Amino acid sequence: MNPGFDPEEIALLKQECKAERSSFIYVNDEFEDDEEENNEHAHVQFVGYYKEKEVVYDALIYTLRLHHSTLVYDEALERLKKEYPDYVSQDERDDSYIVDPEKEEDAEILLTEFIEEIEENQEITVREHVEVDDKFEYGIGLEVGLNKTEINDKVINDFIIRFNSGRLQLDTTLYSFTGSEEQD
Repeated sequence: MNPGFDPEEIALLKQECKAERSSFIYVNDEFEDDEEENNEHAHVQFVGYYKEKEVVYDALIYTLRLHHSTLVYDEALERLKKEYPDYVSQDERDDSYIVDPEKEEDAEILLTEFIEEIEENQEITVREHVEVDDKFEYGIGLEVGLNKTEINDKVINDFIIRFNSGRLQLDTTLYSFTGSEEQD
């Protein structure tokens, strides 16, 4: 049985939320330790209803800018691997990977060019979305992309209130971003 549907787990989460005076709690992910102040995404859990049953929602909430830059990077990496089939991205390398500085520099330059080209041509667009994963290992998984400049307590709380009340209205406008906009 999925523990996110267990009434005891739900009661526990409700107690944690009450102690925090919040409608949600943050989930501490391993990778977040590396990042200083990242205000473009949050991993939270909250209690809601799914098919008329109370459940724990495990939600990854992020800005559309972050979602867009991730998709652009992935596309640029795909193109780079066609040019350099042996290239292994930095986040996929293990301890045995041997770096060839010359190839590495060429690959990084080409990757940057692909990113700029994709952004310039607005090849990738994103819109607000909520993806529901009812096969999640703990409760119901949500991936939420919101057109916000940052993900903070107020944005999360507003999302949860609207989501749980069935009043969530997503912006269907397609957006595209460029890297230069990040230097606000």
